[in-house]
Amino acid sequence: MMALQEERRDAVAAGTAPHTLFLLEHTPVITLGRKSNPAHVLSSKEELAAQGIALAETGRGGDVTYHGPGQLVAYPILALSAWKQSYHWYLRSLESVLLDVLRGYGLNAGRLEGFTGVWVNGAKIAAIGVGVHNWVTFHGIALNVEPDMSHFQRIVPCGIRDKPTTSLAALMQSAPPMSQVMDDFEAAFRAYFELPDAAPVPEP
Repeated sequence: MMALQEERRDAVAAGTAPHTLFLLEHTPVITLGRKSNPAHVLSSKEELAAQGIALAETGRGGDVTYHGPGQLVAYPILALSAWKQSYHWYLRSLESVLLDVLRGYGLNAGRLEGFTGVWVNGAKIAAIGVGVHNWVTFHGIALNVEPDMSHFQRIVPCGIRDKPTTSLAALMQSAPPMSQVMDDFEAAFRAYFELPDAAPVPEP
């Protein structure tokens, strides 16, 4: 996925590809940001492998995080010259999109001063870690829908020791299916960034 992001990022920078939004679920993996603290990974590589969890370094910002099934991962590839060439503005914009989605589910989601991401009742439900190269974005967000929350015990999520993590499944009587969450995120993303609807895929 990293190679695909970089390929599309370079094409967007060259003007040969449109703005892109990748939506996916990862197989279990712990990722390390550019400035992550190795001590925030609480299990050895061998212990993680025994649990089927990979360990990978990335080019994003932020510290240590976890991705896995039941978690929506979104990788926007955007030329910020079309909006605002500001790293801070882009982070806050991604938070705004997530807030729109979560409030649509009736959750009292918000920001927490001094931290990046989105929170509900003091627990982190969505993490953000991005990269920007030549003002084109890559990496992005992770929203906990219904992942295996025990995997977060293998790390200090985002390097924050005194804040819990949560998920839609923990906060709602029934978490929406991933397909709906992806659709809702895409709609909120397109509305915020004023992007047109996707063109229909022609029948084979």
